[in-house]
Amino acid sequence: MIGDITEAKECPRKDPMDLFRSGQVVKICAPMVRYSKLAFRTLVRKYSCDLCYTPMIVAADFVRSAKARDSEFTTNKGDHPLIVQFAAKEAQVLCDAARIVCPFADGIDLNCGCPQRWAMAEGYGACLINKPELVKDMVRHVRNQINNPKFSVSIKIRIHEDLKRTVDLCQKAEATGVSWITVHGRSIEERHQPVHYDAIKTIKQSMSIPIVANGDIKTLKDAENVHQLTEADGVMVARGLLANPAMFAGYEETPFKCIQDWVDIALEHGTPFTCFHHHLMYMMERITSKQEKKVFNVLSSTSAVLDYLNDHYGV
Repeated sequence: MIGDITEAKECPRKDPMDLFRSGQVVKICAPMVRYSKLAFRTLVRKYSCDLCYTPMIVAADFVRSAKARDSEFTTNKGDHPLIVQFAAKEAQVLCDAARIVCPFADGIDLNCGCPQRWAMAEGYGACLINKPELVKDMVRHVRNQINNPKFSVSIKIRIHEDLKRTVDLCQKAEATGVSWITVHGRSIEERHQPVHYDAIKTIKQSMSIPIVANGDIKTLKDAENVHQLTEADGVMVARGLLANPAMFAGYEETPFKCIQDWVDIALEHGTPFTCFHHHLMYMMERITSKQEKKVFNVLSSTSAVLDYLNDHYGV
């Protein structure tokens, strides 16, 4: 991490808000556990992704342990604009984490949307949508303690059953100086139910800061439709980009050039085999037969994967 970060220090900071001021829909790669790491961010940036998030990092561990910092956060001078997403429940801990990443990133995001049981049990993630005063306090602390006015502070939320509560939360966060809000259009209990794009639109119409729409966006066409439905300023994509990292560039399915780029980038970054292989499994999901998947998905070494890609696809 240290070598990469020294390099990043020389990079002029970018203001993520400039993307929202451009008038174009901002195309964003979501924070994904294990997946939205530096190598994958490097790949999607090549294919018209405007803004990338790190995977969610538990702020308390990050502040406490140098080992956690080294394993959780890696960046380089091409990795901008970059938002570091934290799980936190104490204002000062979030501030301390923000201060550590401030020289190397362009903003932080507070996770108020993760519905996983462990996160909620620890007081992180989606349970924060029921604690608007705590969210306000955390945003205010970061705003007061980070001197860089271009450093963004955003939040990512889910919606309440009673949408008035969500609007109230968003308005309180806006009043405290939050830069933008990403809204996943499902409640904490909903997993695969349809996304409530109408709810995102209501939130957008109640706010004067940018709103990002998130949930079930699989193609560029989906992104355009969601923008029309919600009037959101940006769209955030998770699984759609895993399946097709080139989707923001308009490709219907992962082009072979993108697979080649992933191989080059992953090898250059020393990506662990499991992560390297899983990304390829996602990317090739739509372009391989059942039989091919059976063979490809059980390969167990980088050299076996490289041989397979070379023999079957000339990659």
